[in-house]
Parts: sequence; structure tokens; C-alpha cells
Amino acid sequence: MGKIISIANQKGGVGKTTTAINLAASFAALELRTLLVDADPQANSTSGLGYDPRTIKKSIYECMMNEATAKETIVNTSVDYLDLLPSHMDLVGAELEMINIASREERMKVALNSIRDNYDYILIDCSPSLGLITVNSLTASDSVIIPVQCEYFALEGLGKLLNTIKIIQQRLNTTMEIEGILLTMYDLRIRLSNQVVDEVKTHFPNMVFETIIPRNVKLSEAPSFGLPVIAHDAESKGSISYLNLAREIVEKNRKK
Repeated sequence: MGKIISIANQKGGVGKTTTAINLAASFAALELRTLLVDADPQANSTSGLGYDPRTIKKSIYECMMNEATAKETIVNTSVDYLDLLPSHMDLVGAELEMINIASREERMKVALNSIRDNYDYILIDCSPSLGLITVNSLTASDSVIIPVQCEYFALEGLGKLLNTIKIIQQRLNTTMEIEGILLTMYDLRIRLSNQVVDEVKTHFPNMVFETIIPRNVKLSEAPSFGLPVIAHDAESKGSISYLNLAREIVEKNRKK
């Protein structure tokens, strides 16, 4: 049975989609069957893997509204072992449409359970909010990765996210764990980056991944080619870092 991991932080610009695309592609490079679920109405994971969201006919929106099954919605990508469950702008309206639906927090969980056995890892790229779609993502997940950028306001909002996770653990998903806090956009030359690393590790001991994702030009370029960085430039620091992260997660889960 595949492990479902959400990548979540209500703060924008922390490297959430970059992590979703490149960690998924790194799992695939390790020949692990991987599905990336784009649960963000901006559909950046969808375009980052080479699809134009405007041409998508079936998306996670249709799955959550019971208009399509996950199996018939999933599309292949140019990366072996990596599939995509795409997003569409329609997802913006899903929160309002689901307000009066029973068990509305579990729509994504039901959709993904039907295809869970087909994959080793299922990653969910959450939207930058703590709305109903993100609650659905966390309710469907075994664990959550929290990207935190190595910048001045790094810890801002993190407490709120951890509080939301705690509420979901208490009420909707008692088995969900925090997979880890991932430090992103690290710049060795900037003293502040090192201060943030120390601060996060002090506040959250044993929760921070050993792998730290650096600022990297190739990481920024890759989405414009519709490719993960490992397919764009496998030798780049960004590519190597995400491959190391994938290995760290696999190793950690083997020990459990």
C-alpha cells in the first residue's frame, strides 16, 4: 500500500510545488512507483510536469465531486515511474460546493484509496491556504512534509499550521504524522540562512530533515521546460539535494 504524504504550508513561496515535483521525480528515479496529486487551484505542479491546465478535462476536482474516478483521471508524465493527478482552476469553487456535503473533509481520501495500492508513494501538493482542500489533503495523508524557507519570516505562520495539523490529528486523521520540516532556499553565503537553520532546529528538534534544499538556478528554470530538475539537469545541486531527500525519506520509512 502506497504511503500518502502531503506537502503543506499556508505560506506562499516556500518551495512547496518545487518540492512536490522534484521529490516525486526523485522517488521515480529510485524506481518507486509515484503519483503526484496537484491539489492547488493554481495547478503549478500540473504545468511543471508539462501539461497545460487549461486543456485538462478531468482533474482532482472531478474526483472530489464524484464526477470521475482517480484511475480515469491520472495521466502519465515524461518521467518513468511518475504519474500525475492534475489540477484545474475549477478547484477554486470546490470549497464552496462542498460546504453542505456530508463527510466533506474525506472526499480526497476516498478518491485516493481506490488507487493507493498501485503506488509506493503518493505526494499531494497542497494549496497555500488552510482551507477545505488542504484539510482534505491532510485527512487523506499518512504524513506531512512542511517546507520552510531559510529567510527572515521563516517561522511566521508555522505555529498556525502545526495547530491545524494537531486539530486534524485529533478529529479527522488520528494516525497522521509529521514526516519532517524541510529547509528550502538555503544560501550558504548569507548569514541569515544559517541563523534560520539553527533557529528551526532549536525550536523543532528531531523534526528537521538532514537534507537542506539550496537556492539553485536549475531548480528555478526547470518548470518553464515542463520538467522536474532531475530531467532538466541531473548534475545540478538542486537535483542532487532532492534525490538525497528521497533517499532520506525511504531510509527513514524502512526503519519503521
